[in-house]
Amino acid sequence: MSEKKLQPIIIKRVKKGGHGHHGGAWKIAYADFVTAMMAFFLLMWLLGSTAKGELQGIAAYFASPLKVAMQGGDGSGNSSSVIPGGGNDLSKVHGQVRRSDSDNATNRRTSLEQARAERARLDAQRIRTLQAKIDSIITENPRLNEYRSQIRIDVTPDGLQIQIVDDQNRPMFDSGSALVKPYMRDILREIGAALGNVENRISLAGHTDATPYGNGDRGYSNWELSADRANASRRELVAAGMPDGKLGRVVGLAASDLLEPQDPRAAINRRITITVLTHEAEERLLGRRNVPLPILPLPQPTAETPDNAAPGPAS
Repeated sequence: MSEKKLQPIIIKRVKKGGHGHHGGAWKIAYADFVTAMMAFFLLMWLLGSTAKGELQGIAAYFASPLKVAMQGGDGSGNSSSVIPGGGNDLSKVHGQVRRSDSDNATNRRTSLEQARAERARLDAQRIRTLQAKIDSIITENPRLNEYRSQIRIDVTPDGLQIQIVDDQNRPMFDSGSALVKPYMRDILREIGAALGNVENRISLAGHTDATPYGNGDRGYSNWELSADRANASRRELVAAGMPDGKLGRVVGLAASDLLEPQDPRAAINRRITITVLTHEAEERLLGRRNVPLPILPLPQPTAETPDNAAPGPAS
């Protein structure tokens, strides 16, 4: 009994400890999740700010990215760009240059059209200014204002057209001759002075009516007469200060361009036409390289009609 009493009593206590160590794998997983979410939002932002054509190009590439590499042919396999076509239009599937020849040609055409539009605007502005200037000169000059009914100023598609027309009781030239009447000389001198600083080229044309020249069978006709009168007018304009180099052409049109077709022999058909050309009209009439046409020497006008030519009706 004594031995049993002396036996030690052992009490076992179970201590509850903390969780075991799991390492840092969860941190890596969380970082991957955050990175994926950031990439997803960036992708959504890019898709929202990308044009439709670019989206089609990207979709076409990812639909078969290895097709060209495996089968050959034109495409991303032989391009420095992973987008088919490259350039500024990602919807293209052919051509591996940043700017194709067609794009460059389109840009050149656009630039040329813009330059032409700007030039046309400046032409219109110059012509309006010149028209107002000539109108003012005629109005303020009592002598010219007296002949206002014989001076017609109009804006046409070719430019500013100034026509000095004949009058039955006040002819510009002697009958059948290219001799300038004194009042006609005054008109031409004033207009020539007004054209002294003109920037555009000038076309000068002489016209007659349809009355046959009195000595047409000898070779001198209304064609030669209209050319002589145009050249005589040119000399008066140049003498007044108009630059001779600004003349694009001097022509005689005879009765081929009547002002009154219903009355071919009317005095109003006899006229001198001065046209300040727009650049577009200059290119159309004189050639795109703007090379001035040569002015052929014409017979010098005299106080009398040509040799051996009987004066016909005033034309």
